[in-house]
Amino acid sequence: MSSGLSSTPAGQAALERLRQWPGDHRVAVGLSGGVDSSLTAALLVEAGWTVEGLTLWLMSGKGSCCAEGLVDAAGICSQLGIPHHVVDSRDTFQREIVGRLVDGYRDGITPLPCSQCNRSVKFGPMLAWAREERGLPRIATGHYARIRHGGESGRHQLLRGLDSHKDQSYFLYDLSQDMLGRIVFPLGELTKPDTRLEAARFGLRTADKPESQDLCLAEHHGSMRAFLDAYLPPRDGEIVLADGTVVGQHDGIEHFTIGQRKGLGVAWSEPLHVIRLDPAMNRVVVAPRAEAGCGSCPVGAVNWVSIDPPTAPLNVEVQVRYRSEPVQARISPLEATDADHARDRPYRCAVEFSEAQFSITPGQAAVFYDGDVVLGGGLIQRDASSRSMPTTNSGSSTTSLQRA
Repeated sequence: MSSGLSSTPAGQAALERLRQWPGDHRVAVGLSGGVDSSLTAALLVEAGWTVEGLTLWLMSGKGSCCAEGLVDAAGICSQLGIPHHVVDSRDTFQREIVGRLVDGYRDGITPLPCSQCNRSVKFGPMLAWAREERGLPRIATGHYARIRHGGESGRHQLLRGLDSHKDQSYFLYDLSQDMLGRIVFPLGELTKPDTRLEAARFGLRTADKPESQDLCLAEHHGSMRAFLDAYLPPRDGEIVLADGTVVGQHDGIEHFTIGQRKGLGVAWSEPLHVIRLDPAMNRVVVAPRAEAGCGSCPVGAVNWVSIDPPTAPLNVEVQVRYRSEPVQARISPLEATDADHARDRPYRCAVEFSEAQFSITPGQAAVFYDGDVVLGGGLIQRDASSRSMPTTNSGSSTTSLQRA
């Protein structure tokens, strides 16, 4: 199986961790047809685990979640000499992801489908399938994240991946304790260059496969606009300033997101940014960047992944987009709403940033960190009162978990 190339130090360390892994060494590997999941399977096989490949068929047509991904995943399993299974998850994906995504955009929010997909379409169903259909106690994926088992609290803790450029913990905040106890992330302490080198060492057919640059639905339809146009009819409306002054026209609020500057089609004396989407009036509200800061926001449907739900305010780091830098903030518990309970996440909190933040977007995730540890996270909710500078939080520069 090896190409004769030498293993990298990171690859050797990953193999040793897998060989020393406590408990049962039987696993189903979630294979998307990309290099990350391919190397995950190869490392587990080399480490002596009993490995079976599992691919979820999420959409028909082209794209990494479609036929192209299935073909490459099957090829990797053939190359590694392991069984390959395909589970038709198209109905679940349509219901849990596509339906909710379209509803969210129609209602003027910008949903984050990846964390929902991870929990309700991928990890949960894969774990159930592995146990019920194949008697396998664990699953493994190619995510760049880490899990620390059996800490002082007795909880499994989710940690950032070692490669800050590839860390995917932001999308995994909604995993449960039971899931974390049965998941293996072999690439958590590898960098992407390490992964490419190790894949080449194994001679994997996906070693040089380009990474997908878009959300799978955008990739599948050609663009996010094309995806939304396939589900939502054009709805012409006005682009307005905060005082109601009309400055332009639009063909659907779903084509705009908070913070957007380019593509507004508005001529004004200074650059304008989207600060609010108003579904009731079918309006896009814009303002100069100086007026677009957000001092606080409510976060609902919170999952406390690595700690027990806090009962008092905490100083933490908060990440409000996948590619954004974490910022200092104070979070305070709030009473959960019916929507939070409906998502089986009866926790809600107020986030007060130490400095006003740009592009705080309802529907996106706010994920709370203490260093590398993912404390929890939830979905940013609308709050008309949040567009102002917060009062100074004298404790914002203290250790993240210090009580505020």
